[in-house]
Amino acid sequence: MSQHQTFPLGMERRARGAGSNAAGRYEAVQRAYEADGWTPQDEAPLRTQTTLEVPRRVISYNRSPDLPFDRSINPYRGCEHGCIYCFARPTHAWLGMSAGLDFETRLIARPEAPQVLARELRHRAYTPRTIAIGTNTDPYQPIEKKHEIMRECLKVLRDFRHPVAIVTKGTLIERDIDILSDMARQGLVRVGISVTSLDAGLSRKLEPRAPTPHRRLATIRALSEAGIETRIMTSPIIPGLTDHEVEALLKAGREAGAIAASWIMLRLPLEVAPLFREWLEAHYPDRAGRVMGHVRDMQGGKDYDSTFGTRMRGTGPYAEMIAQRFEVALRRNGYARKLPDLRCDLFRPPAEAGDQLSLF
Repeated sequence: MSQHQTFPLGMERRARGAGSNAAGRYEAVQRAYEADGWTPQDEAPLRTQTTLEVPRRVISYNRSPDLPFDRSINPYRGCEHGCIYCFARPTHAWLGMSAGLDFETRLIARPEAPQVLARELRHRAYTPRTIAIGTNTDPYQPIEKKHEIMRECLKVLRDFRHPVAIVTKGTLIERDIDILSDMARQGLVRVGISVTSLDAGLSRKLEPRAPTPHRRLATIRALSEAGIETRIMTSPIIPGLTDHEVEALLKAGREAGAIAASWIMLRLPLEVAPLFREWLEAHYPDRAGRVMGHVRDMQGGKDYDSTFGTRMRGTGPYAEMIAQRFEVALRRNGYARKLPDLRCDLFRPPAEAGDQLSLF
């Protein structure tokens, strides 16, 4: 037991990524649990809790030069997949919660997001551009099976003929192939499936509640066979842990039907850095020094450098080597260098009851 345990004693954390639950950076106090001599008879499982939120807006805009999109949607806050490296973990601090176990277990669903989305798309000043979904938290995490918020958002985008790019690890996306294939025929959708490692054992530790690598490759195949342009995203590449799999991942993705591929180097912003270091010491103590040494070499001697232009890939010889290996594997496997833009010219708000119909 650690000297300052940040979750209740006797709590069973099976299939969770984070090993602690420190208060968020905006909190005035920290909470610690100390042994008082009484040993719990049975460990209580740490269960996922979901609360509901009524959003005023759902389209978020950004001006980052590192991102190929300027707007996105998040049907959920927090993510039960529990990926220890997730750069979205610090967003839970804005809600007064921890980037650790809270991020994986205290989730927020936004069931009215589809209606709010439709309202925003109808605004007379709205100009259509590709909306990205899944760039923060996964829209196809397990609670989507119950809430179906993502499916309803897709229906809105289909009805408005609005382009969308989706990123996910969740195989539940196969449920929505009926909608996605219809949009794909119009050039309105593209999907990225994230596969971090082909090693199921490593994946289970890194991403404890995400589908297995084999299952995600099967999803790439199912989407591709349905005519949906699919990309394999080998992200993040973790130096000293998954970097040796670059070529194998690209080969497996291409064999499954992916037509494009992309990568991002491991990023450890804010609370993610101590969580990841803690995870390394727990699961790979013999590699912890090597992994973090490479990370700091690429991040100017720090755990993370947020400078635009380099934060996604890092700098220095190691980062350049990964980039070159990726490019070689990209050519060897016949991936597309660049995919055409999704169509924005088809955008048209559907008629509502009471609308005056056009005479022409």
